[in-house]
Amino acid sequence: MRNVVTEASLSTQASQWWAAVPSVTASIVFLCSAVYAVSLVFGYDSFNQVCLSPYKLVEHFQVYRPYSSVVFHGSILHLVFNMLALVPIGSGLERLLGSVRYLHVLFLLMTSNALIQVAIAYIGAYNPIHWYPDLLMECSIGFSGVIFAMIVIETSLSTAQTRSIFGFFTVNAKWYPWVLLVLFQLLMPRVSLLGHLSGILSGFAYTYGLFHWLLLSPENYSAIEGSHILTRVVRRSGFIVGGSSGGYASLSLPSFSPPSSAGPAIGRAMNRLRSWMPQARSQPQVDEKFPGRGHVLGNSTGTLPPTRGATSKAGNQRAKPTEAQSDLQTSLLDESHLSIAQEQRLGLWENRTHPTSAGLAR
Repeated sequence: MRNVVTEASLSTQASQWWAAVPSVTASIVFLCSAVYAVSLVFGYDSFNQVCLSPYKLVEHFQVYRPYSSVVFHGSILHLVFNMLALVPIGSGLERLLGSVRYLHVLFLLMTSNALIQVAIAYIGAYNPIHWYPDLLMECSIGFSGVIFAMIVIETSLSTAQTRSIFGFFTVNAKWYPWVLLVLFQLLMPRVSLLGHLSGILSGFAYTYGLFHWLLLSPENYSAIEGSHILTRVVRRSGFIVGGSSGGYASLSLPSFSPPSSAGPAIGRAMNRLRSWMPQARSQPQVDEKFPGRGHVLGNSTGTLPPTRGATSKAGNQRAKPTEAQSDLQTSLLDESHLSIAQEQRLGLWENRTHPTSAGLAR
């Protein structure tokens, strides 16, 4: 009986955990798992036709490779490891960005990862010091390159100063992606160092704001969410509309400034590059003159406007209801006791002189 209860509780916890995963992240997990299952059933292992190969991407202009390579995985361990890493990181970013913008950012990361990998491969293959032509023929598959980019973005958005490496030791947050890169390469030498490195560089490019001119405006994201095509999708509980910050306009991605030790030349270059990029929209400020607070007549717990001479022990001025205010409230509830002085104070004297204005004439 104990085993049955334990199994039921584990299945319930698993279903609740999966139900909390947002739509786009869950769809990516389902797509990658489905592709691996179909490949396993039909015995498809011709990964050289779908992998990210710099040579075939450039020389044969096979532009589908940056997107087909990320959904294929070489083994069940490769798939499970990537999906377990994707769910927590992707779920947090999707709740922050919103499902539509999150999907757009993923597309940009896939594209930039491929472009950076191709650039590094050609630079390494034909550098004047020593040629490495094998870099052009490297064939990489899997979602880990995009995950590394997401790790960089998530780390930059987090306020944590340190990060744990699988619970064994902690490192400084800014070194977290680089430590993972070296650790994975030492533990699994067959993983694509170039693909993971491209993901890290792509993530830093995004956090530096180099992708801002490729992002849509908040109005366009909202228009996409309100389109008839996505009506059924938006109604799903896992679909995040506008992000957890309450809208795209209030979301500002982090930007970094070069350290002072980098020199004035790098600082001027970064400032000039940043000036070319569209600036992030700032959230409209609330006018402090109209904080939206009111006082309800007859409510003793309401907030009263501050008055002079009503100071608390801590030194903050707080208004206390006086006898005059209490009498005024009582008289407002009983018209027969309104006096001319009170009506002048409340601005009702004009109503007395015009019998048709408010029905207060006697």
